[in-house]
Amino acid sequence: MPGIPESIFDSRDQRKAVEEGLGFAPKFGADRLIPVVVTDHQSGHLLMQAFMNKEALLKTIELGEAVFFSRSRNELWHKGATSGHTQKVIEMRTDCDQDCIWLRVEQSGAACHVGYTSCFYRSYPVGEAWTEDAKLVMEEDEKVFDPNEVYG
Repeated sequence: MPGIPESIFDSRDQRKAVEEGLGFAPKFGADRLIPVVVTDHQSGHLLMQAFMNKEALLKTIELGEAVFFSRSRNELWHKGATSGHTQKVIEMRTDCDQDCIWLRVEQSGAACHVGYTSCFYRSYPVGEAWTEDAKLVMEEDEKVFDPNEVYG
């Protein structure tokens, strides 16, 4: 899929068409990536946030499983290829100006490479003044798997 033509998706020339039309015209950033949020299709639980390039987006559509672009490895990343914790796409949506993708998935195993169900396993207290000694709060107590056993 290298050299995917720019015209593969609909034109972004007309704002009304992008915002209210039925043409798929994803807006990739200067880095050629689009942010993707992933939730569990049944519970709505936020699982992770990642990025896709055009190739990853097209592969996701083709396979029906989540494929992302890994910024740290600079390569396509088929979610679960190593761990077996795949994400079957139940629904894919785009936001009003088509610069973000939302995947509703059936998650197999953990979404997070650290071993937790969600990548968002910690919270930070809000509604009070910032203090240097404030710490994150663990929201998940148990890992689904041991990353050392899976990734070495």
